Order: sequence, then structure tokens, then C-alpha cells
Amino acid sequence: MANSPQAKKRARQNEKRFAVNKARRSRIRTYLRKVEEAIESGDKAAAQDALKAAQPELMRGVTKGVFHKNTASRKISRLSARVKALG
Repeated sequence: MANSPQAKKRARQNEKRFAVNKARRSRIRTYLRKVEEAIESGDKAAAQDALKAAQPELMRGVTKGVFHKNTASRKISRLSARVKALG
């Protein structure tokens, strides 16, 4: 348990950060899920629109420190390849 005032403050700050990052991660996952659903339904136009909406969200997660840059790039690359492969 934190004893010094500084450690107590850091614990409070960590809780706030955790909540914010959790919300961001959840929001990004929702966008990714929409792309996945569009791909599975086979609707190329919907999948492209969903991917277009998901890309800036993923990269925003990178700038906010929620995801690593390479992780986001890999996810975008794999999703775009799957969308491209649709009929």
C-alpha cells in the first residue's frame, strides 16, 4: 500500500489513466468488430467504410499510448488485405 503522499497521488493518477485507456481500447475494439462483421457478411462496400472509420481510431490509440505503432499498423494491414480479398 502507498504510504507517502507522492505514492498516493501516483496511485490516484494511475487509476484515472487506467479508466481512460480502458475506454479508448474498448472504443477501438468496437470499430474493429464492425470491420470484422462487415467482412463476414461479405459486403465489400460496408467493410471498406468500416475500415476507413477504424484506421484513424487505431492510429489515435497509438498517439495516446494505448497501442504500439507496429501493432496498429499490423492490424490495419491485415484487415485491409481481408477487405481487398472480398469479391
